[in-house]
Amino acid sequence: MSNFLQKALLQSWPPLVSFKRFRGKINIQRPRQPHYERARVIELVKPVYKQPDFNAPCQDAGQSKINQKVVNPYEKIIAREVRNWLDHSKMVAFIHSNSIRQEDFFKAQVALHRHQISVKSYGKSIIQQAVEGTKYEAIQSLFNVKTVIIFCPDESKIRQLLAVLKKTPQFVLMAGIIQGQFLSKEEFIGFASLPDLTTARAQLAAVLESAGAKIVSDLECHQNQLVNVLESYVRHENEKSGASSGESDETEGSKA
Repeated sequence: MSNFLQKALLQSWPPLVSFKRFRGKINIQRPRQPHYERARVIELVKPVYKQPDFNAPCQDAGQSKINQKVVNPYEKIIAREVRNWLDHSKMVAFIHSNSIRQEDFFKAQVALHRHQISVKSYGKSIIQQAVEGTKYEAIQSLFNVKTVIIFCPDESKIRQLLAVLKKTPQFVLMAGIIQGQFLSKEEFIGFASLPDLTTARAQLAAVLESAGAKIVSDLECHQNQLVNVLESYVRHENEKSGASSGESDETEGSKA
């Protein structure tokens, strides 16, 4: 009985609520005006745009805000640092950096630092301020993507650089600068196969010495041939005279 009373009489039923839009559907073509307070708030937060000049072209009016350049003093300092690196580095390499973990990037950076090679990364605006009006303006097109710059004070470390890049497939060599000369990827790699300056000087000295020795030998060739011919002629005459004197001695002995 208690269960019946609890289930039938004492149990509370939650009300069923159904929402219905007031006055039917919304008229999109002729919407109802908002409430006065809401209209005041909408009017207050309405954005205000600068009105262009009456005679200004539409393109100039739209680009007026875009063409405004914000001068950042910190970017100027970094740009001077980049310019200093470019002027005092005998070898500069431009590397396209693909997606790489920070751990792998740090390992490559440490491996290059062991050979006194610095790895830097700058934005496009900083590079533009650093190379504008200089002979390095051609490198701006390389910074349309994520690019890493490698600086080295000694161009003889190019083989160590290529060895580290070979172990880091996320780094792709695009171009380089060696002793102020712009080099493509193929020229940059070909420079690594060249001998060092001391070996090249030794090879040049050997080539020049061999050329001088060949000239001397060519000049003395006819004289040496004449001397050899005369020596053979004298030797032949001596042998002939010796043979004739021997025959005369034999004839004299036979007569005696």
